[in-house]
Amino acid sequence: MAASERRTAPLRRDARRNRALLTEAAREVFAEQGLDASLDEIARRAGVGNATLYRHFPDRGALVEAVFHDTLAATARAGEQAREYEDAWAGLTAYFDSVFAGLAADRGANDLMTTGIPGVPSLDALHAENRETVRLLVRRAQRQGTMRTDLTTEDVLFVLAALGRTVPALAATAPDAWRRYLTLTLNGLRATPPPPSAPPVPPTSPAPLAAPPLTPAELTEVLRDLGPHRTH
Repeated sequence: MAASERRTAPLRRDARRNRALLTEAAREVFAEQGLDASLDEIARRAGVGNATLYRHFPDRGALVEAVFHDTLAATARAGEQAREYEDAWAGLTAYFDSVFAGLAADRGANDLMTTGIPGVPSLDALHAENRETVRLLVRRAQRQGTMRTDLTTEDVLFVLAALGRTVPALAATAPDAWRRYLTLTLNGLRATPPPPSAPPVPPTSPAPLAAPPLTPAELTEVLRDLGPHRTH
C-alpha cells in the first residue's frame, strides 16, 4: 500500500465514525425536541464541531433524510400492507394505528409525518405514497358503505394530521390517550350504519359539511406552514 493510501485510510474511518455519531445524536435530539431542534446542539452532543456536521450534512433536510430513512421505509411498508385488506375500513384504521404509534414515540417522527419539510426528497415521496394509500382506501371504503361519501382524501389527511400534532402534548401525562382520540376521530368519518329492520324512528344522517374540502395544493401549503422553520 502506498504511503498516501495509508495516510488517507484513517481519515475515511474517522469520517464514517463522525457521521455515525452525528446521525445517532440527531436521532436523540429530534426525538426529544422535534425537527426544529438546533443543529448546534446536535453537533455538541455528537462531540464534533459545526463544520464537521455541515461537511456531512449540508442542510437540515439531508440530516433528516439520513436519520429517518428506516422510519420512512417502515411507513411505506405499512401502507402497502393496508392496501391488501379486503375490508377497506379495517385497512385504513390499521394503517393509521401504525402511523400514530410512531407519532407518539418520537417527536421527530411526528414532525416528519404531520408537516411539510422542504429539501427531503424521500419525505416528499412518502407523503405522495401516503396520500395514494389513503385515497385508495377512502374510495374503497366509500364504495363498501363504511365511510361518509362526502369526504375527500384531503379531509382525512388534514383531520388526522391535526390530531397527530397534539400527540406530543400527551406524552408526559397520558401517553396512550391518543388511541381514544384516534378512535373518536375515525368514528366521525364512518358512514351511518344501516338501521335495524322496521326502526321506530328514522335514522339520523351525518351533519352536512359546512365548507368545501382543501385541494391537494392547499393541504400541502397548510402542512408546510405547520412544519419546522429553523434553517440552521
